Amino acid sequence: MTDRTPTMQDEMRRAFSMLSGKWKLEIMWLLNERVYRFGELRKAIPGITQHMLTAQLRELEADGLISRTIFAEVPPRVEYEMTEKARGLGPTMQALAAWWGEYGKTVPVRPSTRGRKPL
Repeated sequence: MTDRTPTMQDEMRRAFSMLSGKWKLEIMWLLNERVYRFGELRKAIPGITQHMLTAQLRELEADGLISRTIFAEVPPRVEYEMTEKARGLGPTMQALAAWWGEYGKTVPVRPSTRGRKPL
């Protein structure tokens, strides 16, 4: 076994894996705007299932990109928000939005074939 210094490609692979997943970027985009409750996120993302939203939120929380706050109320209230670490992605999100503004109309619309049907 050799100890080698990770290359930039290795490091970027780790970064991409944190954000990979069909729904993670959309969740991050929404949480970049404001704090959301679970039900609000589910309604805001057409096609996502409750199971998949839960899994994606858990992964983002485990990676330190979002935080979950549980309020001791009846019924319980849970809120999700971006962490400071995730807010560091703000310029990247702005660049993606600018890119989409310029080139988005050239991308063909594909119908969604997975997840629950939009309400």
